Amino acid sequence: MRLLQYSESGELSIHSFEEGDIPPYAILSHTWGADRDEVTFADIRTGDGKTKLGYKKILFCGRQAQHDGLQYFWINTCCIDKASKAELAFSIRSMFRWYRNAARCYVYLSDVFSQPLLAAPRHHDARWPFWIWMVSILYTVSGWYSSTMQRYFYSRQVLCTLVGNDVVHSEQTPEITLQKSRWFTRGWTLQELLAPSVVEFFSKEGTKLGDKLSLAKEVREVTGIPCSALQGKPLSGFSVNERISWNEHRTTKIPTDRAYSLMGILGVSLSPFDGESPAEAMKRVTDEAEKQDKCLRDIRQTDPRDDKKRIEDTKGGLLADSYRWVLDNPTFQQWEQRLDSRLLWVKGDPGKGKTMLLCGIIDELHNSMPRSALLSYFFCQATDPCINSATAVLRGLLYMLIHQQPSLMSHVRRKHDHTGKDLFKDANAWVALTGIFADVLQDTGLSKTYLVIDALDECMTDRPKLLRFIAEQSSAASRVKWIVSSRNWPAIEEQLERAEHKTRLSLELNAESVAAAVDVFIQQKVDQLAQEKQYKEELQHAVLQHLKSNANDTFLWVALVCQDLKATPKWNVRKKLAQFPPGLDSLYKQMLQQIIKSDSADVCLQVLAVTAVLYRPVTVAELVVLTEQLADFVNDLDSVREIIGLCGSFLTLRNDTVYFVHQSAKDFLGTEALNKVFPDGKDRVHQDIFAKSLAILHKTLHRDIYNLQALGYRIEDVKPPLPDPLAVSRYPCAYWIDHFCDSIDKIQTHSATNHEHARTTDAFLRQRYLYWLEALSLCSSMAKGIVLMTRLWYLVQGLGDTKVLTGIVYDARRFIMYHKEAIEKYPLQAYASALLFSPADSMTRRLFQHEEPSSIAVKPAISNGWSACLQTLEGHSSYVRSVAFLHDSTWLASASGDRTVKIWDASSGTCLHTLEGHSRDVSSVAFSHDSTWLASASGDRTVKIWDASSGACLSTINVGTGLQYLSFDSTSTLIHTEIGTVTLSTSQITDRVDVTASELQCQGAGLSPDSIWVMRSGSNILWIPSEYRPSCSAVSETHVGMGVGSGRVWLCQVT
Repeated sequence: MRLLQYSESGELSIHSFEEGDIPPYAILSHTWGADRDEVTFADIRTGDGKTKLGYKKILFCGRQAQHDGLQYFWINTCCIDKASKAELAFSIRSMFRWYRNAARCYVYLSDVFSQPLLAAPRHHDARWPFWIWMVSILYTVSGWYSSTMQRYFYSRQVLCTLVGNDVVHSEQTPEITLQKSRWFTRGWTLQELLAPSVVEFFSKEGTKLGDKLSLAKEVREVTGIPCSALQGKPLSGFSVNERISWNEHRTTKIPTDRAYSLMGILGVSLSPFDGESPAEAMKRVTDEAEKQDKCLRDIRQTDPRDDKKRIEDTKGGLLADSYRWVLDNPTFQQWEQRLDSRLLWVKGDPGKGKTMLLCGIIDELHNSMPRSALLSYFFCQATDPCINSATAVLRGLLYMLIHQQPSLMSHVRRKHDHTGKDLFKDANAWVALTGIFADVLQDTGLSKTYLVIDALDECMTDRPKLLRFIAEQSSAASRVKWIVSSRNWPAIEEQLERAEHKTRLSLELNAESVAAAVDVFIQQKVDQLAQEKQYKEELQHAVLQHLKSNANDTFLWVALVCQDLKATPKWNVRKKLAQFPPGLDSLYKQMLQQIIKSDSADVCLQVLAVTAVLYRPVTVAELVVLTEQLADFVNDLDSVREIIGLCGSFLTLRNDTVYFVHQSAKDFLGTEALNKVFPDGKDRVHQDIFAKSLAILHKTLHRDIYNLQALGYRIEDVKPPLPDPLAVSRYPCAYWIDHFCDSIDKIQTHSATNHEHARTTDAFLRQRYLYWLEALSLCSSMAKGIVLMTRLWYLVQGLGDTKVLTGIVYDARRFIMYHKEAIEKYPLQAYASALLFSPADSMTRRLFQHEEPSSIAVKPAISNGWSACLQTLEGHSSYVRSVAFLHDSTWLASASGDRTVKIWDASSGTCLHTLEGHSRDVSSVAFSHDSTWLASASGDRTVKIWDASSGACLSTINVGTGLQYLSFDSTSTLIHTEIGTVTLSTSQITDRVDVTASELQCQGAGLSPDSIWVMRSGSNILWIPSEYRPSCSAVSETHVGMGVGSGRVWLCQVT
């Protein structure tokens, strides 16, 4: 970026700055005059242009910048070399960002005058000279210029000045002139109005008229832009069509620029095309904006800004005095000020106020950081699946970063354009997101960035992966500073210890500061109680002293006690105070004892037990159908809410969803209170939930539950009806098998209870299975359905005498695996394609034969039994060149001409990892014997070694040629190839080994040399149709994996 500067002697010079090193600058917004009048980049380089009319704007901008304490300024006419097409295209793409990052934007209105047009003297109010004198004195003394005073003058539609002893009135009206300025009709000035935070309007004489905040009402009337957009609301908060509408009545000198001037406002980045028509340019920009908008919607799993507000509201608001101590803490200041201090770990015991401390730090960073800096944050919560996984953390952080800097979307779009929303949801999501996030953090256009993650201990899925990623990235990206918080867990400390530029802030080691913050919190809480309950001063003082004496520097303890006192009559407060023991666990014990002694003990304890074993928070309506003791309250949800209120020491309601007040409360019920809450064991609670789940599914599920009618109705077009017939069935749909598996007595596999549950499951699969698959599709849970059926299949095989159940589960699992893709995309295809293309002897097909469409016939007839093909794995976009099994047959790797390697779960068919890095076709893959590594060879003349579990590339070996065959030795330290043996530790190639495809032969399953037959123990047993014959294959015991030229991968099992 080039910036202009006036020296002390008045010499104008131009300087170039790299991204990341750009100093604070002012920027000019103006309307162009004739080309011959504007000062160009060439004029600046040669020192010419001072005689041009446009030079007056340069003088104005430079002087105003100096007045505002800014050394540098930018003007589009002379800071861009328009002779270079590449530079011009880059500037067009960067313009919005340059205006957004400017310290101030000066709008120079060349057609608005602050000096009056002289007219003949006429009668005037004698008070006018006095008022003008007063305004001039105020302006001179304080530099104050009030838009209110402007309106005082403008409301009289007159501008006055003194000529001699007379007041001369202007024949024009400044306010009207401002509104009619040509500047409001030009295309490019729209982004120049919206992008900067500070936009100031100046007349032709350089007199300040106001800014976009003080003149927001006037600007809104002229432009139609909502005041909230002028006041800084993110533009992504407005629809694409609304943002486009702001440009409808604007024009540009070059017709296609009207489309390009919208790019920054719509968050897109495109290069201009020569010969493109205005309509084509507008369509290209709007199409790109819609893709961006869809991608952002797909990224969003939660909006961390909403989570922050919810947390603050739930905890009674953020008290500045309860967190500001950290701003003066030496450890925090070191992290904030030193470039080599990039990761701050805030650690402390439960209830010490870590979350609210981070909320306060976020607010302080937001108010103090530079305009160009980015701030993104995420709050983990163990009980909410939307915010308790490593992928959810990265999605939330990305969502906020892209909201603030839309150009970062390009890193997401590279993969999202091909994969869609599955990029963020399938088993490959973590690998994809870490790659995207790493690219974002290395983006040269990324300014200083702050990333904050709260409650790492409540990240329940893939926490080790997240910690490893944080440690690696905090060491790699110098412009990014991280703050994370968690409990004092050694496992977390061990992972974060790997970071190179880290520091710790222990709340226990800052006990004095935390104690003072807790005292402030206590004072506020007691003041609220005293006001609401009308405590007398003596009682208020007693409560205050008791809380200060027993809080043990724990915010949560104070909050729970005050919550209890809120429901206590003031005449009983002193007695109640004496019952509150110090310490969080002791308080939990005392409050549980209160519940046990109450008249509602049975129902409250069961509500606590059910809530503690559920896999996600549920709504009140869902809780009713899952809890036996609440069966009589189906039509009385208010009573259920009262019961939850009686469990208020442990549970809370938010948006009619039941949550634990804190993760420590749930932990307490599962450990210290285990025998009291689960007297018959957790297995019994799982049994009850399983039974209730199948009961509700039996009652609610039926064909076409959303009345879609059309067999080809796409899942993307489905909108749940109101009321939603699946409202109380969503949890049972997704988790009934999990509860069944957790309810089984693993020791007494032949128990009567186990057999009873087996019969119940058998009946459900026979009567409701197809309807359940439709519901899974409508709930976007088909992939989970495969995992559930696989878990159920492995469980029933160990239950003993359950042959009937084993048969139906086997068939049901094959059914969902084979037809997953069709049902997932088109829910009603469960009754068409899935039935018609299943074997004639399929138990599922026979049980639901009455659901087959009578108007469709398939010829020739489908085979009687399930084929040896378990499933088809689709995802490669080019020829599959090589496949290889992990040695236990659980994973399959495939190499493709699309330059990628994919690792598949051979059981579910889910793509676990997509490995990118080769620059040419990938020709061969092989797993190491210890299953830890995967090697891939490519036409780019390299062999890459990957971590099979994480998908990370560990090393790249240049072998000088493309290889067709790879095979690890038994020690996993050597790789045999057709050109020799590669020693991994040294990357040396020695000892040529003859490697041929004959190695595919084995004593179990295999392929014939001509790949026409599947073999078993050397004998041909299955002829392969021509369209299924492999271009490459791999064998592991009873499994054969085959890659087909179309890009598909087939799995066959021989038993």
